[in-house]
Amino acid sequence: QVRLVESGGGLVQAGGSLRLSCVASRIFFSINAMGWYRQAPGKQRELVATITSGGTTNYADSVKGRFTISRDNAKNTVYLQMDSLNPDDTAVYFCNVKGSNRLSEYDYWGQGTQVTVSS
Repeated sequence: QVRLVESGGGLVQAGGSLRLSCVASRIFFSINAMGWYRQAPGKQRELVATITSGGTTNYADSVKGRFTISRDNAKNTVYLQMDSLNPDDTAVYFCNVKGSNRLSEYDYWGQGTQVTVSS
């Protein structure tokens, strides 16, 4: 079973920084993209940032210029550097992996890590 382990969440004051990490293991397919999504209380899960195996990135407008996604393909690890955090960034952050092999396409989620930004 594919396993995604997130780390790096926590409590930070507004204006501060956090770095999230997600390690994917037991992968049995080619990873096409890795990314981060978030879900705040009472809201739907939303895209934060994604990065393809080739390094193409995509960001939500709300985090552009503040967050940076990167990945280490050899380690199946994706990172999210979050700077200039504000209370609106408070949410559970989920790691996501999308991939495929000759049999099917795959889409896996981590358990989530809490990020809380105090004002």
